Amino acid sequence: MTNRDPLKIAIVAGEESGDLLGADIVAALQAATGREVRLVGLGGRHLVRQGLVPLFDASEIAVMGLAAVVADLPRLMKRIGETGRAIVAESPDCLVTIDSPDFTLRVAKKVRADNPSIPIIHYVCPSVWAWRPGRAAAMRPHVDHILCLLPFEPAELQRLGGPPATFVGHRLTSDPGVLSAADRQSRARDLSADRLKTLLLLPGSRKGEVTRLIEPFGETVSLLEARGHRLRLVIPTVPHVEGVIAHAVSGWTNRPEIVLDQQRKWQAFGEADAALIASGTVSLELALCGVPLVSCYKLDALARLVQHAITVWSALLPNLIADRPVAPEFYDRYVRPGMLARHIEQLFCDSQLRSWQKHGFEEVARRMATVRPAGETAAEVVLRHVKTDRAKGS
Repeated sequence: MTNRDPLKIAIVAGEESGDLLGADIVAALQAATGREVRLVGLGGRHLVRQGLVPLFDASEIAVMGLAAVVADLPRLMKRIGETGRAIVAESPDCLVTIDSPDFTLRVAKKVRADNPSIPIIHYVCPSVWAWRPGRAAAMRPHVDHILCLLPFEPAELQRLGGPPATFVGHRLTSDPGVLSAADRQSRARDLSADRLKTLLLLPGSRKGEVTRLIEPFGETVSLLEARGHRLRLVIPTVPHVEGVIAHAVSGWTNRPEIVLDQQRKWQAFGEADAALIASGTVSLELALCGVPLVSCYKLDALARLVQHAITVWSALLPNLIADRPVAPEFYDRYVRPGMLARHIEQLFCDSQLRSWQKHGFEEVARRMATVRPAGETAAEVVLRHVKTDRAKGS
């Protein structure tokens, strides 16, 4: 292999977010080496633009929630076998698995068993710091390095006996839409009681999440209006749950604006007075934009049975990153509209709660800051393992 030969990289990414991270790595590899990068594996539209021909539709592995994984396990196991065999047959210079650990790490294990010479990098640390900590050590035999989005994760992996890891940062910290919304949120705004307030509603990106949360969100809106607040409601969402949301809010007196366009989404984040959300990555988006929030989640039936295995003190990313309670979070039977409405009210005015969150989000941004884009650092780690592997074979 010479410096002019193409790099052959296998990538396995199921979620839209993982597809974006994979595309960032490919672009950074091309920029760093000046070489063609040939892709094999699985991904979405962003990796397809980089030249990937997916083995099958990546949406097939984009399952969420323990119940969904268990119900879909036979089909997932079949796809795991197909994916692993296809990657081994291609003998890539490196395999990069991205997020979706119930699928991607099983592919990694199969590839390592069938061809131990292929270096394996996993991008997005599984939440071993939150539950099932034994997964950290279990990854070590078949994952050479983990690329972490959150600053506390490498130390947690080391504590738990996991693979070596590098904090590469999060692509959100340099996203132009986030930066634009954060700039608008940093400006002085009218917090008078009688003004029209913009409330973001983000009930989740999965149908199960939406169906469990949209009713209490609607009741919270009704309570806020009954308590004298004039509201403009905006629901930024994704196409595959748009229909579920549109149907659920069709009977609301105050019909929300449903937003699919990314540019319009970041504009709404900049305009928002507060947000009521399903716990998830969106909490980090809002924190980096500086939007005060209240977070909720309702577990599916199977997850409720194993919730005793959760070991982390908070499930909200801004709280974990700042290492202190920055924003409130409510789960299952504690998702009560009366409590949610009164918290949101405090975020509408110049209150201590609003100020506490704003200062906390500034700390989150400081801790998430990196000297260069995440994709560049991730590509550097990939190249280091490719070179090490080739050197061993020479």
